Order: sequence, then C-alpha cells, then structure tokens
Amino acid sequence: MKKFTRQVILFLFPMVLLAYPLDLIVSNLLKKNGSFAHGELSVWNALYDGTIDSEIVIYGSSRALVHIDPEIIETSTGRKAYNLGIDGHNFWLQHLRHTILMKHNKKPKTIILSVDVRSFIKQKELYNSDQFLPYIFFNKEIKYYTESYKGFTVYDYHLPFIRYFGRFQAIKAALLKNSYLKRRNGYEGQDKVWNDDFKKAKANANSIEIELDKELLVLFDGFLLDCKRDDIRVVLVYTPEYIEGQKFMGKRNEIVSLIDSFALKHNVVYLDYSKDDICLEKKYFYNASHLNKLGAEKFTKMLSKDLVLLGN
Repeated sequence: MKKFTRQVILFLFPMVLLAYPLDLIVSNLLKKNGSFAHGELSVWNALYDGTIDSEIVIYGSSRALVHIDPEIIETSTGRKAYNLGIDGHNFWLQHLRHTILMKHNKKPKTIILSVDVRSFIKQKELYNSDQFLPYIFFNKEIKYYTESYKGFTVYDYHLPFIRYFGRFQAIKAALLKNSYLKRRNGYEGQDKVWNDDFKKAKANANSIEIELDKELLVLFDGFLLDCKRDDIRVVLVYTPEYIEGQKFMGKRNEIVSLIDSFALKHNVVYLDYSKDDICLEKKYFYNASHLNKLGAEKFTKMLSKDLVLLGN
C-alpha cells in the first residue's frame, strides 16, 4: 500500500508542478481581455491593482453599472468618481468589491450605493462566475463571498488550474488577448431602445415575488456601521425604474420602507428617484429595470446636482 501511494504521489507531482505556472500564465493573460465576462475583469484588475483612486465610488448591481456615469459626476462635483456596479449580483458580492477596495485602494470619501427591491435577495447560482477565474486561487476574500453559491468546488479554490477544466471560453479568451475595454471608469452605458423583456415577464407571471435574505440584511446593517466608523459618507440611491415595472414587483412597498428604515437608523441620505417623471417615459429605458444611455445621462445629471446640493 505504501509503495502504491508513493507511486501515485510521484506520478502526480510533476503534473502539480506544471499546473502552477500554467495557472499563472492563463490567469495573467485572461486579465488582459477587457471584454470577457461582460467586462468585469477590468474592474477587478483596477481593484486589485489599487488604481481606483477616487473620492466618490458607486456600488450596486447592473442598475448602478448602466445608470450612473462617473464622468458626469466628476464634471459636476470636481471629484474623481468610479463605478463599481457588478452585473447580476446583490449586496453580497457588492460588499466583496467594497472589501477589496478598502484593502488595496485609498479610502473613498463618499459611497453612492444603488439600492432596489433585488438588493437583499440571494440567488443560488453564481452568476457570471467566469469573472472570478483569474483571482480565485488561494484568495480568501473571494472564497468567503462565493463558496455559498453553486459555482466553484473546494478544489477550484485550492488546486492550481483545475478551475479552468471545461471553461473553454475562458481559455480561448486568454489566448485572444482582447484589450478592448467595455467599461469607462467602471461604467457601461447602453445604446438600446425599449425591448420586450417586460412583456415576456408579464406573460409568465402576475408579479415577481421577492424573498429577503436575513444574512444580507445583517451584512448591509454592518456595512453602514463600518462606513460611519471609517468616516465615509454613504448616499443610498434608488435609481429610476419604469412605472409599470414597479407595479410588477411583489413586496416592493415593504422593501422601500425597509431601505427608509436603514437610512433613518444610520442617519444616511436616501434619494429615491423611482417617483420622478423620468420613470413615466419608455424612451429612457431599454427594459422595466434599466435605463438606456439617454436615460442614464439624464439621470446622472439629476443625481450630480443633488450631490452638489448635499455638499458632494
């Protein structure tokens, strides 16, 4: 038995040695592909390289990502801004970005946090898991925030290169070395017009029911406490949402009230634009939840003016 074990170890050892440099090469090449994984790699690179260097940072889901243009905010406030919105994810993964920002970058003065009815729900699948591939190996922060999802195994976190098995698009993207960046200071405006997403959703159900995740609520509460301790001002923002879409979301009033209660408890500013006239016009949206580029520019100018009135 001992002889067999020794033979297995001798057989596997050269493979493990080869896996380390292969992992390093593929991961470094993949990081350079600015359009892979919906453009998220450019943001992770900036976070880990410590190059965010902004007084104002924007957190949230895809609604932050496509709704808030940091260049417009910079022009209005005179302060550098960066958009850290992460597509398809709630506050759990948004908080991962906050953790890395605070660890590797200078502390921001203001965090604009986009909140909505989906901020406190947690899906089972790790959406767009490819974005974590170049950074996940022996990374305790990413492991902590992603291991509760269906996406990676314990071996993916601790063994070199194994996470790339079956991820042919990722390996292809590494070899292509596409340097095209989809994001501009983290922001990605959408040159789109109204589509039939909302019509399809209504055909499948009378409303979308939301189940709040208690762990997320605790995390959010702790985040607001941490920001107060670190002297970072948080501005909660409910960005525009098409009026018919608002009526379609179950428990919406309950969640809006919950956001209100967090703002009152922690004495933070809460700006709710879901009642603004922009929410009545389809021309500013490409679906019920997301502004197109025209709408994002209009909204960001509104937000910027309010930030100036608040004293940046």
